[in-house]
Amino acid sequence: MRPTHTLKDAIQSLFATLEIQQRRDQETPQALIQRVLSKKELEHVRVGYFKKGILCINVDSSVWLYNLNLHKDGLLNKLRAQSQDVIKDIRFSLGDVK
Repeated sequence: MRPTHTLKDAIQSLFATLEIQQRRDQETPQALIQRVLSKKELEHVRVGYFKKGILCINVDSSVWLYNLNLHKDGLLNKLRAQSQDVIKDIRFSLGDVK
């Protein structure tokens, strides 16, 4: 029985997988947030910290805090899709965003 893949194909596939993994490992929480949130939302938020899978996002007003909490589940799902489930939870807090 002949193998369906050649050694060359296997090596190329391995390098492609490693490259994708390396890019994902290098992504910062700030870069993920910028990809997921709209421009308007980005004006009102800043990453506070990322520790033990919990991402804290500082928000500049209680109105935006409420709005983002309403969309927390959808935002969390988008972030998990971008980061291979590295992010376990999101916490929003009022804080300085400048």
